[in-house]
Amino acid sequence: MKLGFKEKAAYGIGAVGKDMVYMLSASYVLYYYQDIMGVSAWVMGIILMIARVFDAFNDPLMGAIVAGTKTKWGKFRPWLFIGTLTNAIVLFFMFAAPPALNGKGMAAYAAIFYILWGVTYTMMDIPYWSMVPAFTEGGKDREAMSALGRTCAGVGSAIITIVTILSVNAIGHAAVGRNSDNVDFNPTNLTVYAVELDEADTPTGNVKTLNGTQVITLTADKKQFEKETSFNQSNSEFRLKFGAFTAMPEFTEEDYNEGSTRLDIAVDSVSNKGILAVYLPADKYAAVSESDGVALDLSSTKEVERLGFKYFTLIVAVLFFVFILITCIFIKEKSTVDVKSAKIGDMFKALLQNDQAMAMVVTIVLVNSAIYITSNLLIYFFKYDLGGTNWQGDYTLFNTFGGGMQIFAMCLFFPLLRKFFNTIKIFYISVFSAIGGYVVLLIMALTGVHSVYPFLIPGFFIFAAVGILNVLVTVFLANTVDYGEIKNNRRDESVIFSMQTFVVKLASGIAALVAAGSLSIFSISSSDATYEAVNGSLTEGLKMYIDGIVANGATVVSNSSVIGLRFVMTVLPVVVLAVGFLVFKSRYILTDEKIAEISEQIKERRAAGQDS
Repeated sequence: MKLGFKEKAAYGIGAVGKDMVYMLSASYVLYYYQDIMGVSAWVMGIILMIARVFDAFNDPLMGAIVAGTKTKWGKFRPWLFIGTLTNAIVLFFMFAAPPALNGKGMAAYAAIFYILWGVTYTMMDIPYWSMVPAFTEGGKDREAMSALGRTCAGVGSAIITIVTILSVNAIGHAAVGRNSDNVDFNPTNLTVYAVELDEADTPTGNVKTLNGTQVITLTADKKQFEKETSFNQSNSEFRLKFGAFTAMPEFTEEDYNEGSTRLDIAVDSVSNKGILAVYLPADKYAAVSESDGVALDLSSTKEVERLGFKYFTLIVAVLFFVFILITCIFIKEKSTVDVKSAKIGDMFKALLQNDQAMAMVVTIVLVNSAIYITSNLLIYFFKYDLGGTNWQGDYTLFNTFGGGMQIFAMCLFFPLLRKFFNTIKIFYISVFSAIGGYVVLLIMALTGVHSVYPFLIPGFFIFAAVGILNVLVTVFLANTVDYGEIKNNRRDESVIFSMQTFVVKLASGIAALVAAGSLSIFSISSSDATYEAVNGSLTEGLKMYIDGIVANGATVVSNSSVIGLRFVMTVLPVVVLAVGFLVFKSRYILTDEKIAEISEQIKERRAAGQDS
């Protein structure tokens, strides 16, 4: 009996929801806890590494549990339902961390909920992919459903890639007005400085002290205004007026974008002291008088992002549960299906006895580590390097373009290249395409390119290469199965392909640790902060910084943070890809001719077995 549209649609929509939550976690959990909630990058890197490696070992265990399940609803649907419900709940709490937690408490919260998320995700992911034989008759139906699931999973990933940052920003702005407090901060000793910048965006030494009436409205969580608080352009949004509040044009972030001008404010709610520094290009600086007052409306973008992620995740979690519930309702299992689950021992035994599988596993770990390092750091590149008030839109555009290129590469470029080259040469072309893209991306970043559109050029070569490599690793792994049958007289098909999930998660954990370590070393999330606390006071620190500008003129601010970010997300992946290329070139011997020869030997061996 052939599957109808209802069953196909139900299975496909489940894949959409499933990969929506996976992509949300994989792409943004590091950013959420490190950049928004303030957990140490190194701590987050260790948490992600441990959790993902644990998750990789947990997959075979979950497979064994599913294989042994017997209920009147079947083997798979009970776990699919339970896993989805628990994972949706854990997902929400993972992105709804209480802001009142301190550093250690927040790190513990992140570790607990991220590990729980991985466990519960595996609980539903394993039965989802394993259940295909339970409702198909085999052959083309089974292949078609597997392909449909993978395609719809790609759609779910693409949706999150495209909409997350813009949705978080929009939802956060809507929520911040309802959930935060507007505080009119009127310190008795507020000093306001206007600082002139030259064409290179460095202070000239000219500073005006404004002595007029000051009105500052702060919008954020009350907790942020206890004792010392600092804001700058990297963590704030502001509207600013000089003079009699109507005599001069109103300045907003957009007015400062072109000149990379920033606003720094440090306040002490206990002593009621504050420092406000406004950095202006020469023409705007000249228009400001020392007798001017200043009106400032300031809100914390971290609070916007915190609330945005919280409520956006709630929406995704609900959709996830609804989508999988549809799958559970409309998919009917056959009760006679057996599930073969690969054990960890079987995996390592297959690796040790199959040198080609070992070569491919090492290659996959290296290639995926390179790709994941870049994907983990990409959001920081757009926020802290390219910057600008529209960084969320630029980041979304780049990711949308990249996702499209991967799909085109898999569906169009790979079949086209296959007409002219064998798979090994296509692998070489793809690796060198990615390396070339990374080199061009680095050159553009170092030469001061700030528009997103030129970056689509190296993006084309990187993302297209990634799409083709995703196809090739599956092909190459399948080849190692045939090779193992000839060499070891057995087919380790289920074991080899179970290993693909294992090594991808391992690579993801390695890349997360490297990315988080880089953020910590280069202090990426605080790269815009140009002053530090003095004797525990941010207010005194900002005052000393301004005094230094007056005394010494131009202040050189190190760009080591963003330069380090550029090199880690480009040069390091190039090095890792180069090592992967050398491993593959020196170890992998399964050319098209060799595979044809092995296929012929398998046919002869099977024919001989049937005759006997």
